[in-house]
Amino acid sequence: MQQRTLGRTGFSVSPIGLGTWQLGADWGDVDEASAFDVLGASVEAGVTFFDTADVYGDGRSEQFIGRFLAQRPDHGITVATKMGRRGPQEPAEFTLDHFRAWTDRSRENLGVDTLDLVQLHCPPTPVFSSDAVYDALDTLVAEKRIAHYGVSVETCDEALAAIARPGTATVQIIVNAFRLKPLDEVLPAAAEAGVGIIVRVPLASGLLSGKYTENTTFAASDHRTYNRDGSAFDVGETFAGVDFETGVRAAREFAALVPEGVAPAAAALSWVANLPGVTTVIPGARNRSQAEGNAAAAAVTLPGDFDAGVHEIYDRYFREAVHPRW
Repeated sequence: MQQRTLGRTGFSVSPIGLGTWQLGADWGDVDEASAFDVLGASVEAGVTFFDTADVYGDGRSEQFIGRFLAQRPDHGITVATKMGRRGPQEPAEFTLDHFRAWTDRSRENLGVDTLDLVQLHCPPTPVFSSDAVYDALDTLVAEKRIAHYGVSVETCDEALAAIARPGTATVQIIVNAFRLKPLDEVLPAAAEAGVGIIVRVPLASGLLSGKYTENTTFAASDHRTYNRDGSAFDVGETFAGVDFETGVRAAREFAALVPEGVAPAAAALSWVANLPGVTTVIPGARNRSQAEGNAAAAAVTLPGDFDAGVHEIYDRYFREAVHPRW
């Protein structure tokens, strides 16, 4: 798989990475053998970027990755983790002392002295404009607890605030065929500044796989059940904030755009990964087949009119409801 430079980190990463929220068991139970199988299949398929967080399974995802990579000392994988959601979501919580404690815990979980990339994990909006926060992050770099830092955001305005800071190496943001607002300003601004863009929720929590119907149900422990109303965290993280039934209908139309012989999920990933300004896309995978299918999307070529079809579906189904929110 080709490699791209991850913003100001200088690391080379694959355009299709691996998101590991699901390895923390927030999408149903995942045991260590299954987690290792997903990680191994991804690496074998050319993936060189893993994204995790200290709260995925209370550190379980980080621990799986740490144990997996310890068996492969020459792995060549860049691991990005996140911090900031272990305590109250108040700006006053985002201090150097807390940053040291949180990153020390992630360093232990991952079994490394220096974390490759640490991202603020969708903190309260005022955090993105705090000089003290960026000073603290710079201190972590100076202390070699972390090599680089970035942010994970909910809104385009948060992304733009972070991009304007010289130490911000990356921005992680939701982009998919049902969430197009970042194409307006965020992706061009990041490209201009040399900031890497990490795309999460590229399949709208599975909607763009084309496998769901209006009658599809999910386990009670799956965020696609318990967070549909945004009661646990930002509703934009679940089905990209779109109404499920509407999303199913739109996904059928999306699938109709896809060339014969290409899976809708692979088309959705290829389209996002090839947007100007995007560095890497981090779909999740719960088994080897999904991991291999995700990685294979890097080789998919889409017809010239595909992009126009995506925008037409978005304008008709989602723009009015989604575009003003995030």
